[in-house]
Amino acid sequence: MYAVIEQGAKQYKVTEGDLLNIELTDIQPDSKTLEIDKVLLVSDGQKVSIGTPYLQGAKVIASFKTTAGEAVIKGKKLYPTHFRRRKNSRRRIGHRQKYLQVVIDKILP
Repeated sequence: MYAVIEQGAKQYKVTEGDLLNIELTDIQPDSKTLEIDKVLLVSDGQKVSIGTPYLQGAKVIASFKTTAGEAVIKGKKLYPTHFRRRKNSRRRIGHRQKYLQVVIDKILP
């Protein structure tokens, strides 16, 4: 069984037991699970359900590998560059995105 979910501005194809790095969202520090109700598609191998745009009543329940406060991880460092030709102007800035690491527990159609 797999599902396609929308979290933040991205879509993910998930199955039960997947380890997933999603965009950082506001969560309570003492929470144990995260319910994602923006489910676009659910397939169980025989039947495929597609939402318009979301499926009504479908949920994906994810838990944190550690506590919610420690589930925040940092991605790899990126260096966007600003460059203006013929102006002798260059600028290099470092950026490191934060993610929330979750494990997919259940897919409820």
